[in-house]
Amino acid sequence: MEKLTDLFPALTESQKARYEAMEELYRTWNARINVISRKDMDNLLTHHILHSMAIAKVIDFPAGSTVLDVGTGGGFPGIPLAVLFPEVRFTLCDSIGKKVKVAQAVAEGLSLENVTCVQARAESLPGRFDYVVSRAVTDLTTFYPWVKDKFNRAIFYLKGGQLEAEIADCARRCRIDPQKFFQVQISNWFRDPWFEGKKIVIISK
Repeated sequence: MEKLTDLFPALTESQKARYEAMEELYRTWNARINVISRKDMDNLLTHHILHSMAIAKVIDFPAGSTVLDVGTGGGFPGIPLAVLFPEVRFTLCDSIGKKVKVAQAVAEGLSLENVTCVQARAESLPGRFDYVVSRAVTDLTTFYPWVKDKFNRAIFYLKGGQLEAEIADCARRCRIDPQKFFQVQISNWFRDPWFEGKKIVIISK
């Protein structure tokens, strides 16, 4: 937890306790329903919790805003962000029921009243959200049509690698102004070698 508090020094004691409890909850649930690679469980903090929280380095979600986490799997990036932003409403969706079950159980175990978990495809959800977050569920050209009518302000998409060609393809095929795309290197803040090449792709409205 020292790594987490070094990167996010403003965490309250309640938040720190929730992140500590989060690790144990995921270990318990992942033994029942595999949503994280078994060999990756020892890297849960860095590869999943901190990776999710990197989004908070580029956006301070305003209190009262709404966030849709698409393809949340077992709850990433939504659950770590929901702990960090208790005044923001998070809707976590995934089409696979067993993954939603884990996300729901972890959210309940952490007493997160600002999280709703739903089994659904993003494009079938009613209404709109202020922001969309997601963690590399597919290429951007496939992803964007799922959410193009679901957000009012911006998308924050966690993905690694050389993304210039993928972004250009998405801009062309989805008819988006290329200037609405912005890439940020997570290694600007997180010095662990695992974050080299990991990025946040921001698509503004």
